[in-house]
Amino acid sequence: MAQLSDDCFAFGGPMMSVDEAVGLITTRVNAITDLETVALVDADGRVLARDIAAPLPLPPFTNSAVDGYAMRNADLPQAAEQAFPLDGRIQAGGLAQAAIKPGHTARIFTGAPMPPEAETVFMQEDVRIDDSGRIVLPPGLKPGANVRPAGEDIPKGHVALRGGQRLRPQHVALAAAFGLVRLDVVRRIRVAVFSTGDELASPGEPRAASQLFDSNRFMLMAMLRRLGCEVSDLGILRDERTSLASGLKEVAGAHDLILTTGGVSTGEEDHVKAAVESVGSLVLWRMAIKPGRPVAMGIIGGTPLIGLPGNPVASFVTFVHVVRPTVLALAGGLPEPLLPIPVRAAFTYKKKIGRREFVRASLRSGDDGTLEAIKFPREGAGLLSSLVETDGLVELGEDITRVEPGQSVGFLSYADLL
Repeated sequence: MAQLSDDCFAFGGPMMSVDEAVGLITTRVNAITDLETVALVDADGRVLARDIAAPLPLPPFTNSAVDGYAMRNADLPQAAEQAFPLDGRIQAGGLAQAAIKPGHTARIFTGAPMPPEAETVFMQEDVRIDDSGRIVLPPGLKPGANVRPAGEDIPKGHVALRGGQRLRPQHVALAAAFGLVRLDVVRRIRVAVFSTGDELASPGEPRAASQLFDSNRFMLMAMLRRLGCEVSDLGILRDERTSLASGLKEVAGAHDLILTTGGVSTGEEDHVKAAVESVGSLVLWRMAIKPGRPVAMGIIGGTPLIGLPGNPVASFVTFVHVVRPTVLALAGGLPEPLLPIPVRAAFTYKKKIGRREFVRASLRSGDDGTLEAIKFPREGAGLLSSLVETDGLVELGEDITRVEPGQSVGFLSYADLL
């Protein structure tokens, strides 16, 4: 498990900015060192343990990029089209052992190895066959055209995959192209997930008239699994300080991270802060973020704990900006900064200076083809519909106080957040 000292997150300043909070996490969380080997088919979403240098060049041999006719550069037509006798046929997967005779051409197909001394390929669409069966080639083709040299994509020995990369399908494809069948990866981060509050009932259980079905826990577990975590669903902890403290302490030693939702504000029935302080230490972050100001960070027996707000939108937003970088840091993953794309605002909005805000928005194409962001019509941080019926978040930086229609704003697609 990741072991941290009780004061490694100590922060005595004013309300934290998002960047300060992320920096605090990524610089002070100790990455786990346990590794495992997985089959290539199971590597998607995992963090690669070490660099992989190309064991062979890609492509491994010089080949044709098109269906056509291979030629020596010395024989390329210059001023006018020229007819050549056919000398051989090379298919993809076949061998090209014999060199093309001077003044001849060879039929070749996409992916087939270039015959010795052949350097250029004419596309079959640009070629005609005369009455005698000779291949008539046009003038003006650039030497080396339509050929993929060995190592053109990646030379042998080049570091093609970096340790710390969170593998995606394209990385798996590259490993497969090298002929690899297994990869060394960081073992999955083990996360214990709780919800807190007497007002919650788990789906499938009886719900009192004054209770809500717990949605946050299932949202957070789904988000964690998308980050490649191994998740322990520990249900709902009731609003009782002693049982909260006992539950948190019990799971700390067997997990790399504890994640709770609810009970981290300053109300009389918000007991997470006191429960954590009784079995570990906690710094209550008052992050300068909306939605999601109340976020707790603490240490229990060397295991980091993050307490997210109870409102689902606030929980979603703070997960993306706090939990996501924490998981990557615990896995020793390379940073994956969130880079908003510029779009045009189609709404008016006012905000406080010094706070980063995230506005739920949908995208549409304007009359001139420019992407426009349309704000969800309601504001509440408890509106799950606002996450379901929008495409992402408009990020408004600390210095912005007002948005007007036509202004350029940054947009984070939900698809890019995990």
